[in-house]
Amino acid sequence: MLILGVDIGGTFTDFVSFDGRKLHTAKILSTPNKPEEAVFRGIRLLGLSQKQVNIVHGSTVATNALLERRGAKVALVTTKGYEGVIQIGRQNRSTLYDLFIERESPFVSEKDIFGVQERVTATGEVKQLVSKHSLKKIKTILLKNRIEAVAICFLFSYTNPVNEEVVMDYLKQTGIHISASHKILPEYREFERFSTTVANAYVSPVMSRYIASLENKLGVNCLRIMQSNGGSISSKRAKERSINCVLSGPAGGVVGASRIAKLAGFEKIITFDMGGTSTDVSLCDGSALHTTKTSIGDVPIKIPVIDIHTVGAGGGSIAYLDPGGALRVGPQSAGSVPGPICYGKGEKITVTDANLFLGRIYAEYFLGGRMCLDVNKVSEAVNLFSKRVKIGPVKLAEGIIDVANTHMERAIKVISVEKGFDVRDYTLVSFGGAGGQHACELANNLSMKGVLIPKNAGVLSALGMTIADIVKDYSKSVLVSVDKSDFNKLLKMLMPLVSTGKNEILAEGIPEYKIKTEKFLDMRYVNQSHEITLPFKKSFVEDFHRLHKRLYGYAGREYEVEVVNVRVRVTGKTRKPSFVTKSKRMKRESGELLNVSRCFFKGKWMQVNIYDRLSLSTGSSMKGPALIVEDTATTFLPPNYLCDVDGYENPYYKKGD
Repeated sequence: MLILGVDIGGTFTDFVSFDGRKLHTAKILSTPNKPEEAVFRGIRLLGLSQKQVNIVHGSTVATNALLERRGAKVALVTTKGYEGVIQIGRQNRSTLYDLFIERESPFVSEKDIFGVQERVTATGEVKQLVSKHSLKKIKTILLKNRIEAVAICFLFSYTNPVNEEVVMDYLKQTGIHISASHKILPEYREFERFSTTVANAYVSPVMSRYIASLENKLGVNCLRIMQSNGGSISSKRAKERSINCVLSGPAGGVVGASRIAKLAGFEKIITFDMGGTSTDVSLCDGSALHTTKTSIGDVPIKIPVIDIHTVGAGGGSIAYLDPGGALRVGPQSAGSVPGPICYGKGEKITVTDANLFLGRIYAEYFLGGRMCLDVNKVSEAVNLFSKRVKIGPVKLAEGIIDVANTHMERAIKVISVEKGFDVRDYTLVSFGGAGGQHACELANNLSMKGVLIPKNAGVLSALGMTIADIVKDYSKSVLVSVDKSDFNKLLKMLMPLVSTGKNEILAEGIPEYKIKTEKFLDMRYVNQSHEITLPFKKSFVEDFHRLHKRLYGYAGREYEVEVVNVRVRVTGKTRKPSFVTKSKRMKRESGELLNVSRCFFKGKWMQVNIYDRLSLSTGSSMKGPALIVEDTATTFLPPNYLCDVDGYENPYYKKGD
């Protein structure tokens, strides 16, 4: 059986297969209305049998269900008196002075929220057991209203889930999908726990149907789903915990980029994944950074995810004028249908169209020549738009690129400068179909060390999925003062989570010697509202003070410290493609020259050499300006930039003297 990574994006679906000796890649247009169709088409394009592959799959199905409000019909069963938690939220305002702000409605309608008499205290003492008799009426209403999923969220259930378990067992007989908060997020803070559990109930039926459609053709045991934390899980668990998969595609990219960068000798990297719809950036300081603070729209989703920041600036992002006459780019995207103007069906100018107009894309070699871009149609559209805005067409196209680059520069600063990291110490690892067209300019504007664009950059997220391990995260709220809990007491609290994780990984066929456990603490000063996560070591208190000072500028060693949550990450190592280095004994000539064209850069047209990426080998070098083209991506090498190909055939770009 071979390994196949499949990443469904908003515009393209990417494939990477590994047969034990060689990697094979493919990129095709996504099929948004039936995303599984693109999966089956790609398998056929690679000449594979659907029964001979083990698939690790990342998809936007769960994400789109949340963003587009196309999830299941959900009901919420909660403690009587707390029915309003999900509507009230934190009362935060995204725009403080907007008097007419409208919040998005919750994923559950107010009429489908049911309060029941039950009570568990903050210490886990059961004051009132839930009565099965009180659940009969709720069960009847659920069936009558054709509810597809139920979220069960009781007060303090993270300390003792007995009442949630009673409701789970009673409602299972209905066949309705059940999400219980003590299983989804056993942590304190009612709103975030309720919100995450309801979101899981909202997307799980949609994700379950999608996974079932894949399993019908691929087989139940041949499919794993990528998670937002950078690991994969079984398709069965993904149906139950679909909320864990909302950022699966971007996570695959970070996993792949981190692996390639380490092989190339780079520990400090910023990943830059620019696709057709959006751009995802993430900072890796030796390894990927994780967080539990994320949201989809206005909805907080408190799950472990790789710390990724997303902006609506991709190759398909649409350029337009706002009411004040300023040029804007995104977040609206042309997607795969109708797509950019150059694809032949679109009518609105996109970032890809601007790059093509400026000569930074080789029209005859797009997708390896399988898709010819319409240069004339783009020229007509840009000229027409330029007359409306009363600036020259070239200046307009360059302005579109500049606006998109500004969005992406800000995104990189959010994950670096705003968190105490000096961006000048980092190398930009660029991938995604559109990343190479912008990477060198971004690195130059931010004074970064250089740019690494891995081999197969256009499908790196899918490659990352083929090397993803099985990863499971566990947490529990403990709320104990450091003064009353030493290292050994905290270790005792962590060990049940370690045991659960190991047993679940062993059950998936991973031998014990391939299992790794990591322990973490969520800590804060007493009376603070939020905590920070750090590895659990004997020096955990001093480590907390140091990290707090780096993030917030001070360390309050005189203040009492408390541990809010304990966390465990259990990793099962999987079989991976091997990356073989090649000897770099001598400088080689540039790759195969496909053509000579012209491009516009920094105010003037200039001659640009076009090279075949596949002809670049270890030791190859070249100077800009140049276009380096391959089946899945194009790289623009500006003037004064140099390119050297490393031992793994990854081009590294840096500014010359």
